[in-house]
Amino acid sequence: MDSILETQRQAHEEIERYETVLYSLLARNQPTHETRLQTEHKAAQVLNRISSRIATLKGQYEDEDTRKAEIDALTAPTHPSDLSEFYARLVKIQDHYNKYPDVAAGGFDLELAALLEEGNQDGVDEEEYEEEDPIGLMFSGEEAYGKYLDLYASHTSYNNLKNIAKRLSYLQYLDVLLAVPEGKLHGELPKETLRTKEYESYVQSLHDYLLSFLKKTQPLVDVDSMHRQQEAEFEKKWEAGELDEDWQNDQSAKRAADATENGGIWCSACQKAYSKQTVYDAHLTSKKHVKAVAKQAASDEPPHNPNGIPTHHTANGAASSQTGLRNAARLTYLAASLLVELASTVNDTKANVERRFSLTAREREQELLERSKPVAPPPPTAENGGAEEEEEEERIYNPLKLPLGWDGKPIPYWLYKLHGLGVEYKCEICSDHVYMGRKNFERHFQEPRHAFGMRALGLPNTKHFHEITRIEDALALAEKLKQEGRKEIFEQETMEELEDDEGNVYNRKMYEDLKKQGLI
Repeated sequence: MDSILETQRQAHEEIERYETVLYSLLARNQPTHETRLQTEHKAAQVLNRISSRIATLKGQYEDEDTRKAEIDALTAPTHPSDLSEFYARLVKIQDHYNKYPDVAAGGFDLELAALLEEGNQDGVDEEEYEEEDPIGLMFSGEEAYGKYLDLYASHTSYNNLKNIAKRLSYLQYLDVLLAVPEGKLHGELPKETLRTKEYESYVQSLHDYLLSFLKKTQPLVDVDSMHRQQEAEFEKKWEAGELDEDWQNDQSAKRAADATENGGIWCSACQKAYSKQTVYDAHLTSKKHVKAVAKQAASDEPPHNPNGIPTHHTANGAASSQTGLRNAARLTYLAASLLVELASTVNDTKANVERRFSLTAREREQELLERSKPVAPPPPTAENGGAEEEEEEERIYNPLKLPLGWDGKPIPYWLYKLHGLGVEYKCEICSDHVYMGRKNFERHFQEPRHAFGMRALGLPNTKHFHEITRIEDALALAEKLKQEGRKEIFEQETMEELEDDEGNVYNRKMYEDLKKQGLI
């Protein structure tokens, strides 16, 4: 058994070195989303190891008896010549290294070096580097390394629910999830649908996916404690009856119990108490009671019957129904809180889906190939570090905010005015993007941004639409070109002349009509 004092000293040293590694990781330059996520996962691993060391240290410091016995053993003995304790510890150390002769020294240094190591430093192939990336294997292809959500399975389960008004497309389903911060989750669903087993399983899968995605994309956030806090808030609201009316299933039972205690008569169909038997008998023939009875018969939920003695089967069914309703309400509340945290990611997912709808099949394949390529880390800049620091120290004086030239310095002001770079040109087709200068404005008509806007309008990016920046003008010009094209076809049919064998001259349309009739 190792000395508890040495174990504590070693734990303190490891904590300090882990903190140094954590600082080095978080101080790195993170140019891309992939590198940032990899760094955060490594930082989360370091934090977990620090937490485990601190928990171990706390337990050792609380064990005062063991510490006192260790200190007494290390205290100088009564007789200076008594070295039995020293030789006993020396024998333990020798036995340990005799038992493990191949133990590597500095194993903790290798562990720290592995945490600080950046991927693909040795110049290995891209395929091997991709296989060695454990963070990329955590996400599906649709999630794009944690940038977007993959909610297609939840969308399918949602459309398979019973009694929904209409089946939503994927974009409409994302709009429903985006509306959570402004209201409640799935407020568009009827009350009967929220109480089914299918909805409970659907919201369970949605909650589990959102929770796992949040843990994967935000490893430095304590998601578990936040989740427990949301559960505690739900329990308080459930007990206080502050949730939506769709989940308050126990209100009718409470009113029924109050009516029974007061000696009244309770109508389970109308959910109303009557103080006298005559009033109760009179309302049985009303239209409202007949409709309520028909609605209750069509519903799967058992009616409350406080006037009679419930059987064991009825009591168990009510208890299980109440448990399922509570679980569905809890999962809906927790999923709504997770969607609030992931609101920006849902927005990015919707924008990505809309963008992919406008791509061709070839463009989608090219995008998948580019996404499958691993992101290589930036090359080490140890040799050029001094030069970069000198460049950063040289501040460029540019009060007019002129564009930079090929040498990295502002261009002359006369050249700025000559090219008209101070004039703004706004293009509505390019989502109101502003181009500085006439040359950049004319060049942008052949760039991908303008071509994408024209393709989104369903128009070809031809020379006819050059200099057209407004959507209304582009649509009007397209309609005009269609009409001119039809007119040219009509004029071609009427103006072109043909001659028969006898020398008679006809236009093309008349010539073809006479030929079809066999008169020529």
